[in-house]
Amino acid sequence: MSTAWDLLIATRDAAAGPVDPDDLSLALAGAELLDLIGARAASLEGDRIVPGPQATTGDDLLGQAARALVRQEPYETVDAWLRRRGDTLSSAYSAALETRGYAVRPRRRWAPLRTGRPELVDSPARTHAAERRASGEPVLAGLAAAVGVPGSDEGDRTDRRLAAEDDATAPATADATAPATAGASMDDATATVLAAVGDAVTQLEAVRQRRGVEKAAYDNIWRAP
Repeated sequence: MSTAWDLLIATRDAAAGPVDPDDLSLALAGAELLDLIGARAASLEGDRIVPGPQATTGDDLLGQAARALVRQEPYETVDAWLRRRGDTLSSAYSAALETRGYAVRPRRRWAPLRTGRPELVDSPARTHAAERRASGEPVLAGLAAAVGVPGSDEGDRTDRRLAAEDDATAPATADATAPATAGASMDDATATVLAAVGDAVTQLEAVRQRRGVEKAAYDNIWRAP
């Protein structure tokens, strides 16, 4: 399972309520980038993404992400990647939930067709995402926190323990569908991507708030006697 799938399923399973799709799209793009870095299909030089050899990911959407890497200098920044790759990415993953059999639309007694928001079914993918989230693995925990999904109590304890391990780094893996840094404290590349996701979500929320204020002011002008 890729980190993006673990993140999507974790947000659907969380009791925190619906996640904003634009926020989730940014986090999913970050998750894809972390898995590509873990598979050595990409690396970071500062905040720029340096593409590596084309990787066989075994996952259609992650494969699309690998092919979408900018391969000409100056390479793309992490922030630019999040905004470009993350454009409506949550819709693509949500649609694929059903095609992969991870979710089904509920059948209503009064409706002959399945309608409504797809609901997760019991599956190995759901179990994997739940176990990874419950463990407090720092990559998934960081991405989930960026979109407003809290970790478990065990996860909080694990995060504090990992934060104290200054000399540990994430192991590389040749499997692009495996978690980029599962079970290890964060290296510089992971920290850079997670920070960029957090900043991008914060900036997006600031834009929403500004637009809300502008709309309220406009409405007040028209309502004034």
